Amino acid sequence: MCPPRPPRVVALRELRSHPEGRERSGSVADFVGRRRELKELREDIARTGLDTLSGRKAKSPRARLLLIAGRPGSGRTALAEALVRQVAADYPDGVLRVRLTAPGGEGTTTERALRTLLEGLGEATPPGASEDELSSVLRAAVAGKRVILLVDDAADPYQVDALLPDTPECLVVLTAEGPLTGIPDVRPCTLGGLEPAAAVEMLARLIGTTRIAADPRAAEDLAEVCGGLPAVLAMVGGWLAARPKAAVSDTAKQLHDMPAGSSGPLGRAFRLVYESLPQPAQRTLRLLPLAPAGIVDSHTASALAGCSVAAAQALLEDFAGLGLLRHAPDGLFRLPGCLAPLLRSLLEAKERPAEVQLARARMLERTVRLLHSCGAMAGPEDAEGVREQLDGLPRALRFADRRAAATWLESRLPALSASAVLAVADGGLDTLARRLVAGLVRALAEHRGTAAAAPELYGLHRLVLDVAERRSLYREQAAALLNIADLDAETGRTREALERYRAALDAGRAANDPYATGRAMESVGGAYQELSDWQRAADWFGRALAQALARGERADEARLYGRLGNAHTHAGRYGDALRAWRAAAAGYRKLGDVPGQAKALSEMARIQEYAGRPEESLHTCREAVELARRAGDLRLQAALQVRLADTLDRLGDPAAARLHRSAADRLLGDDPAACEIRSGND
Repeated sequence: MCPPRPPRVVALRELRSHPEGRERSGSVADFVGRRRELKELREDIARTGLDTLSGRKAKSPRARLLLIAGRPGSGRTALAEALVRQVAADYPDGVLRVRLTAPGGEGTTTERALRTLLEGLGEATPPGASEDELSSVLRAAVAGKRVILLVDDAADPYQVDALLPDTPECLVVLTAEGPLTGIPDVRPCTLGGLEPAAAVEMLARLIGTTRIAADPRAAEDLAEVCGGLPAVLAMVGGWLAARPKAAVSDTAKQLHDMPAGSSGPLGRAFRLVYESLPQPAQRTLRLLPLAPAGIVDSHTASALAGCSVAAAQALLEDFAGLGLLRHAPDGLFRLPGCLAPLLRSLLEAKERPAEVQLARARMLERTVRLLHSCGAMAGPEDAEGVREQLDGLPRALRFADRRAAATWLESRLPALSASAVLAVADGGLDTLARRLVAGLVRALAEHRGTAAAAPELYGLHRLVLDVAERRSLYREQAAALLNIADLDAETGRTREALERYRAALDAGRAANDPYATGRAMESVGGAYQELSDWQRAADWFGRALAQALARGERADEARLYGRLGNAHTHAGRYGDALRAWRAAAAGYRKLGDVPGQAKALSEMARIQEYAGRPEESLHTCREAVELARRAGDLRLQAALQVRLADTLDRLGDPAAARLHRSAADRLLGDDPAACEIRSGND
């Protein structure tokens, strides 16, 4: 057998030229050691799963849960990933991942975590659903399946409880900084540093075996000074890899002589790497904690540092080679959580608040322009409007095609959502925050469609509402409330929608916005109609109609007459319903809307039939058929032919009825559902 080839020294310029290998560097492919921990974790899988939480007896057996505890930088996530790779074959339904703490220390909401897991399963997540609802949907989705949930960086046991499946066939691998009080049945696997041999092996993978073999004792000393912590070894190894002539022994002595400070080996290694950077690179690194959710790309770094996109990309590649960033899919980088506190301390100490705010504003402005470009690309690529919208944008902010724009949006969505939340929470950048949210709403609606994007849009509209309430922007407040209420109504939360429609009406009146008030009054009527409160529905439709009549809005008048007639019909007030539908038909006739007039007449025929006036119904229905024929609406023609047949049956003319049914069959075939008339205002 040939001896294995020793790994060679890797310089920073080589790291930049081989992104595939670099993406694996320091993470999955470079995982070393931890054999004992892996063995213990695999043995724990066979033990009884989580049966109690916070002293409460579970109603049913829970998923098996493994807890890996360790300080940031100890490699707890890498160990969890290594374990998942080893046991993945036993869980054929896949692996779901969610992170519960951002690098800046901000916790992920339970709702967001549940949605992330459900999206990983391909399950629909109703917009505005509560945590309990989403938790139930998740447990139902994994029932009977064998999946692994990798829950990274947890801090709250109650948040973890909402994510746990009820099926014992599932496995939950949890990482945290320490034992989580409230999960007494789980024995944590506590991590310290790597064993000396594994730590030296990790250094060898980063700097090659030549310098290790030349002075193995110095390599052991260096590993000891690093505390055996993978994050520290990655930084020191990256620093040495960029300096092929630096001696391992000198580096160990340099680190040993540094004051330990409160961060121990991590702080010493970070100081070594940070102080070796040029001043512009130091400043860029200090600003990276401003990146939302710790996700960085070349545009984010370029905007923060005020440099070109190409220069920012080169810096990010260098930082990744030095262990200061980690590579993520789709050209993204992630800020390690263990370094975020150190960088934030530097940011507060060396950057003036005004400069920090300016950098954040530049980053948000760049994001707004990218979203503008992304939304514009959703239209036809050769459309004149697309060229006009992109006119003036630099080439670096344009996308090659619609697919590239959609890919960018999906891969950056966690960071974009976090940007919107942070911009709104800032309070000093409300104008940018509003533009950012508007751009993200448009891009999602254009690329995903409003229905598919509804869960994300719900949260974005709530952010708009927060800014509008803070700034007393009543027009925007009304618009946000209407949008949220519409999503509530679509998901069956009619009473919640009704409350928001009423609040939107108050905001619209405060803004003196007739469109918002009219829309809100009509929507209040629609909510009461959904609740089968026909009297209140008719009352609110009447109020909206009165405003439309006062403003001469003919299209709104015709539609509202129809909605009013529909409410009267359900309430059994056929005389009022006929008058309303007759007015609707007249309105559509004045507008030249032949299909609308035909549908209004068809509703009149239906009400006349309910009122026991079949001859009038027959006459009106024939008039509606003629209008439907002129409009070219085959479905409406067929439905009206069926209605004519039913009326003729009641009038004692079965032969004529058969003729009309045959005509309906010729128009649309034998699909009875196609011949059902539905009011467009139901």
